[in-house]
Amino acid sequence: MQRIAIEKFYDGEQFHQDVVVVIENGQIVTVEAANESEALKSGTMVAGFIDVQVNGGGGALFNSSTDVNSIITIGKAHAQYGTTGFLPTLITDDVTIMADAADAIAEAIATQAAGVLGVHFEGPHLSVAKKGVHSPEFIRPISEQEMAIFTRQDLGQVIVTLAPENVATSDIETLVKAGVKVCLGHSNADFNTVQAAIDAGATGFTHLFNAMSAFTSRQPGMVGAALLNDSTWCGLIVDGHHVHYQSAAIAIRAKAQGKMMLVTDAMSVVGTDEQSFPFFGVDIIRTDDRLNAPTGELAGSCLDMASAVANTVNNVGIELGEALNMASRYPAEFLGKAAQYGSLKVGMRADLVILDDNLNVLETYIAGEQIFTGAAQS
Repeated sequence: MQRIAIEKFYDGEQFHQDVVVVIENGQIVTVEAANESEALKSGTMVAGFIDVQVNGGGGALFNSSTDVNSIITIGKAHAQYGTTGFLPTLITDDVTIMADAADAIAEAIATQAAGVLGVHFEGPHLSVAKKGVHSPEFIRPISEQEMAIFTRQDLGQVIVTLAPENVATSDIETLVKAGVKVCLGHSNADFNTVQAAIDAGATGFTHLFNAMSAFTSRQPGMVGAALLNDSTWCGLIVDGHHVHYQSAAIAIRAKAQGKMMLVTDAMSVVGTDEQSFPFFGVDIIRTDDRLNAPTGELAGSCLDMASAVANTVNNVGIELGEALNMASRYPAEFLGKAAQYGSLKVGMRADLVILDDNLNVLETYIAGEQIFTGAAQS
């Protein structure tokens, strides 16, 4: 049994002062008032962050190293920024790489690699017109090979990002029936095509605003459909580059509460001092906190979840509790895992983070085990 006494505590709904969290077998068994003799840790304890779009970290890029060691490296890199649950994300690639990635995820799940909740296949069934940095040579229609990978039952929670104009609604229905979370993105679809995909069971939008048909006065596009529909979740990259902070504020205000979640779209440089890395035959260049391909496109991010929360509070103007929920509770709800993850209530997993007053991570725990201590370096 473990007792952590903390000055401030956010359970997912309310902030509390001077509490003791009792952990046993990786779960929270009691949350009680601290007694006067108990030494309190400084900082605020919050639910661990859940990132549903993580391409890399710690020098590892999942596409380049589709093995368990790479997954573990990525998890450790992001844990220092408060991420306790994540979905390694494979960018559009050859089907053999997809199969290798699935095998690695299955091994990570079977061996309970820290923080791994499933896998996100971002592509390859996308729109070339909205490909971003995805390699057009690998963008293709869905086939039995990909469908067999997506619908494996040993991968934890599977997310597939696709362009609905290039995938039949019957295939979306098949994926959803198999338990896959279908997200829409890298798409030039019109509003009606997007709505048909939602009617077929799609429940998410990948990096809202980026690589999708825009909202205008005459064409609501994918962005309009995403903001209008109350049954879907949107991932949002709050780094000041992918989305203007005021555009993010408008989107959060427009979207139903509980349906906007923070994501990083992080690449291998997170947690390192690397200034460039190879990606499908080109070098991606890091300039301060921005990543670009040589041709100018944004190429993922060097964002971490703690910085995403801080940016959402300091630059977007969202109240701290709501920003924290966008990083933990709402992603857990999207994944269908809110009974165990995303909040700090009795009976929940002890995936938790201690933040200082500037929202830097001081400590990270997964299932009650401390996996990071010391102020994270942004």
